[in-house]
Amino acid sequence: MKKIPYIKKQLHELLYQALETERGGIKIYKAALTCAQNEDLKDEWKEYLEQTQTHEQVLLKVLKDLGLNPDTMSPGREVVAHIGDSLVTAMEMAKDKGSAAAAELVAAECVVLAETKDHLNWELIGHLADHGQGEETNALSTAFKLVEQEEDHHLYHTKGFLRELWIDSLGLPAVLPPPEEVKKVESAIGAARAENQRDDMLKAKH
Repeated sequence: MKKIPYIKKQLHELLYQALETERGGIKIYKAALTCAQNEDLKDEWKEYLEQTQTHEQVLLKVLKDLGLNPDTMSPGREVVAHIGDSLVTAMEMAKDKGSAAAAELVAAECVVLAETKDHLNWELIGHLADHGQGEETNALSTAFKLVEQEEDHHLYHTKGFLRELWIDSLGLPAVLPPPEEVKKVESAIGAARAENQRDDMLKAKH
């Protein structure tokens, strides 16, 4: 496929937002861990926190390689920071006003919201690395390969936990850890297949 020149200014905006997303993610996972009750979920989030800290370092290297200042604040980056802080505030509110189980659900929702943005950032970085024509693509490709699989885990596995925790809170039979975790899914297709197998996994449990 023919490579196409890209808009450098918008790539730089994406990278600034991606860095801020990872930094917000570190705060979000730390807050979420104070809300987690399920031991499997705690273990997952501890691992994801460490990986998010590594992803921050990966992005810092990309910015350095491209000669960009990691402290540059754009309007879009300010919005990302505000959303991240708001998600931390939401978890604190849930802990103060609700039960431990309710706070855990809010925390999982906040992680899914944050990881949806994070996953999109990396998807775009990978897309530009594959399809863009320019000197930055090598650095982007290297970074994407380091991070891609872990980002898939963060989003799809936490979505599975969130769904099953909600089902459990409704008094219905839940699969915990969720099928996405058990099957170690690494893609949207894999996540959909795992979810479709939850009824069979429930039957196998009983």
